[in-house]
Amino acid sequence: MKSNKSNSLRTVFAHVLLIILSFMCLFFFYILFVNATRSHADLQKGFSALPGNYFFTNLKNVTNDGTFPMVRGIVNSLIVSGCSAAICTYFSSLTAYGLYAYDFKLKKAAFTFIMAILVMPTQVTAMGFLRLITNMGMYDSLLPLIIPSIASPAVFYFMYSYLQSSLPLSLVEAARIDGSKEFHTFNQIILPIMKPAIAVQAIFSFVGSWNNYFVPALVIQSKNKMTVPILIATLRGADYMNFDMGKIYMMILVAIVPIILVYLLLSKYIIAGVTLGGVKG
Repeated sequence: MKSNKSNSLRTVFAHVLLIILSFMCLFFFYILFVNATRSHADLQKGFSALPGNYFFTNLKNVTNDGTFPMVRGIVNSLIVSGCSAAICTYFSSLTAYGLYAYDFKLKKAAFTFIMAILVMPTQVTAMGFLRLITNMGMYDSLLPLIIPSIASPAVFYFMYSYLQSSLPLSLVEAARIDGSKEFHTFNQIILPIMKPAIAVQAIFSFVGSWNNYFVPALVIQSKNKMTVPILIATLRGADYMNFDMGKIYMMILVAIVPIILVYLLLSKYIIAGVTLGGVKG
């Protein structure tokens, strides 16, 4: 009897805690939506929990601003984030599979080298990276924001850990005995097994690339090539006489919509993807 009562109390406590945490997470999204529906004058008056009547006005002001290419910025961010997530997850999975499934002399050295790159801050190599892409003629283009995603030590380590827990080498050996080529084995057998991990890292890579401000700010100069974070920063730094908080909140609201859609499309794989401690198949 005491055990059942204790379990009931734990269940109630867990539900209450989850409700509080959910409220804390969603509250800020709600406030963002409310602020996007208010005018600049209303926002200066202070906090309000009720939406205003300026949603379409703010949206129109943002989309019709000739000095602020919002649609182009969203397209640029989608191109950069989508391509970065795709090549990051694929080549990191390929690298992890190569180090996991093959034995060669420099295997440990290669793994150690990749892990050493993992702890190196981006800011340390920023100036060298900027000089390199300038010499290669890629300055003020989207390519420097996409190509470096091929080498992602953090994603590689996640994929490597997932393979250790989910892929028996006997499966690879059986595929080789059946005459399957190496790339065919990886693309047709290994990738489907890694789908949960790929989905999780695709979400993280997409969001990280979408929110990235430091590298695009170094590389991009043309306004029609700017990504969403840079455009939002230009709005914030606008002339005080033309400064409109309603436009800024609307742009931020529009900017998070693609992230929410990507999360909703891939969220079903998250639970499966984070169970790296499961029993090997």
